[in-house]
Amino acid sequence: MDDMPEYKGKSIVIFGCGNILFGDDGFGSAVVEELQKNYKIPENVYVINAGLSVRELLFNITLDEQRPDTIIIVDAVDFGRPYGEIFEIDLEELPENKIDDFSMHQMPTSNLLRELRDLCNVDVRILSCQVEKIPEEVEPGLSKTLEEKVGEMCKLIEEKFF
Repeated sequence: MDDMPEYKGKSIVIFGCGNILFGDDGFGSAVVEELQKNYKIPENVYVINAGLSVRELLFNITLDEQRPDTIIIVDAVDFGRPYGEIFEIDLEELPENKIDDFSMHQMPTSNLLRELRDLCNVDVRILSCQVEKIPEEVEPGLSKTLEEKVGEMCKLIEEKFF
């Protein structure tokens, strides 16, 4: 029993995605950290900083017989929108190209999300924030624009899912 995944029995799983070493790409991780520190997370919700491991976690959930009802992915994207804009992405809108080599928006992650939605009847939501920049080299820390949006994203999650 001790090796059961922590998401077992939770109806909502929230994944913060991104690489904290590459500027705004760490937005999802910053949101999850803020949720864990400063918000009361309901019993039915599991919040995890997936970092760069979202594919493996989604794969495990896909194979599991006991899945959450809802999966929420929180990530930074570059859709050419105004910096800091928060928006929801439909799975069909995920771009073929990726923000960088560590983005969750590449195969097979998008396929796993579609399988969870279409074959497993899991409600999949992707909550995003438009990046200001993703550096070419290691440069930890969010831009001021995205840093200011962490709380806004947390409040959105709280209102919609808690």
